[in-house]
Amino acid sequence: MQSSYLMALAGGGLIGLSAAAMMFFNGRVAGISGIVGGLLRPVAGEVSWRLLFVFGLLAGGLVASRGVTPAFGASEAGMGTTLVAGLLVGIGTRLGNGCTSGHGVCGIARGSRRSLAATLTFIATGALTVHLVRGFA
Repeated sequence: MQSSYLMALAGGGLIGLSAAAMMFFNGRVAGISGIVGGLLRPVAGEVSWRLLFVFGLLAGGLVASRGVTPAFGASEAGMGTTLVAGLLVGIGTRLGNGCTSGHGVCGIARGSRRSLAATLTFIATGALTVHLVRGFA
């Protein structure tokens, strides 16, 4: 049990370190929706680093799923639910001007009030959704 807390702490630390490195070395916020959105509307000189970033996310997830299997449980949701959820997340990131990684990790670290409000909204909405779908645990 305690090792799961340490793994979560290490993972959070690595996410924070990665976001700080992205800002320090590239001058960019490590917000996933903004990075992927930039691939959908490509600008010269912006495509290669965005592709490498997305590739790194996918490769890192694949490597972690092979080495840290308890962290990657099978989803109980079907493909239809997953697709609808993904669409709703995409709509939400457009409405919220960013995603949880951009607001929660980078925006709050920069002291953005808008990011704090967005992150609190993400968390409250997620908690409410879990309560409505699964009830009290």
